[in-house]
Amino acid sequence: MKRPVSRRAQAFAPALALTFALTLACALSACTVGPDYVKPAAVTPATWRELEGTGWKPAQPADTLTRGAWWHIYADPSLDALEQRVASENQDVQAAEARFRAARATVAQYRSNFFPVVTAGAGFSRTRTSENVLHKSTAGLTLNDYIVQADASWEPDLWGRISRSVEGAKAAAQASAADVDAALLSMQAELATDYFELRGLDQERRLLDDTIKAYEEALELTQHRYAGGIATDADVAQAQAQLKTTQAQALDLGVQRAQLEHAIAILIGQPPSTFTLSVAPLVAAPVVAASGVPSDLLERRPDIAAAERHVAAMNAQIGVATAAFFPNLILSVTGGLEATNYSQWLLAPSRLWSLGPTLAGTLLDFGGRAAVKEQARAHYDESVAQYRQTVLDAFGQVEDNLAALRVLEQEAAAQDDAVAAAQRSLAVVSDRYRNGAITYLDVVVAQTTALTNERNAVAIARRRMAASVALVKALGGGWDVSALPGEDEIVHPPASTPTPAGAVAKSG
Repeated sequence: MKRPVSRRAQAFAPALALTFALTLACALSACTVGPDYVKPAAVTPATWRELEGTGWKPAQPADTLTRGAWWHIYADPSLDALEQRVASENQDVQAAEARFRAARATVAQYRSNFFPVVTAGAGFSRTRTSENVLHKSTAGLTLNDYIVQADASWEPDLWGRISRSVEGAKAAAQASAADVDAALLSMQAELATDYFELRGLDQERRLLDDTIKAYEEALELTQHRYAGGIATDADVAQAQAQLKTTQAQALDLGVQRAQLEHAIAILIGQPPSTFTLSVAPLVAAPVVAASGVPSDLLERRPDIAAAERHVAAMNAQIGVATAAFFPNLILSVTGGLEATNYSQWLLAPSRLWSLGPTLAGTLLDFGGRAAVKEQARAHYDESVAQYRQTVLDAFGQVEDNLAALRVLEQEAAAQDDAVAAAQRSLAVVSDRYRNGAITYLDVVVAQTTALTNERNAVAIARRRMAASVALVKALGGGWDVSALPGEDEIVHPPASTPTPAGAVAKSG
């Protein structure tokens, strides 16, 4: 004789079934399909070719810099004040930070799939059924329906689809964090470049102003000589033309300076109409950031770190695509209370529940999942190629700017000699003109040569500063891969400050 099932056993049946299903799901969820990530290799030279035979040595006060505040190596208080505003007020940096916050939220979204989804609801309805419906017990009746219930569903991560999605989202968030640092470094370097270019124009304007004063004195001398019958009207006209041409050149610098001033205002998030920068000559000296060995560059460039993290994200997508070949298991539980009469709604006999697993998988899709997996592999291969190209570009940028600094230093020395020679020539020619030995045309030629050489010297100084800033940027500006938030810090990142880069200056 079959023994009846007790009410206690009936009550424990859902819990027992759920416990068994959870145990089975946890045992199966240890399996994660798809390839585990391995950082791709990149060709790295042993040394920097452009550093061979140079005499650069560590500079001071590089070792005492605030982490990431690489612009302090130029010892310019005005530049320091401007650079501090880039991180908090530049809109491109703010946009990059917003994208990082969105990437962090995506990680949290994927992580939520590890846990059950629980919903609850309550409702009331009053329904009348037609009397002309045959074989229905509620025909012609008006019934109330009071119900309150909760539903829970959970998809165990049997094949690692969720864990691979979280892994990819974390890598993408880290890439986004590196993008923030790359954007910040780019804006800071652009600000420094524009600032030194503007200071170079100020120095050039000072040079032209001093030259204009000298030309005015030369014109006055020529006019006196003409009044005395010593010089010709052609000498006066040439002196006037030389003066007016130089005045026009000085005024023309105002256009470039205004544009640079506006560009700096935009970089610090300020309307150009409300920003002014006082005139001051270029006094900073070019500094060569410590380059280390080429392999260090892989850890010091935020764009390289972003590219590598993107590779990791693409690798995780292969696992997600692979998991699609396996069936999904969904465990669902529903429980609540339902009654026709409100007085009976909250009594034990009104309870309802259901429990059951659902196992579903695709049997035939005519290559659809295989195509998605192949697409994921192709995206991974593309990201690897982009990572290696980013590394190669970084090596090229460092070599380019090391070469530029080396060559420009030699060019600056030669140009200084040319300036000195032109000034000596001008002094000799001016003296001979005062003695009446030559015409003013010779003075004009000497003046033009001297001014051209002096302006070329200022232009070379500006180019050296631009190359110095570009080298700092190419070397990461003091950034290090350790500045990236760890996987556990993606959701709740701690406050941190980027590390500084060492700097080196040319010895002697």
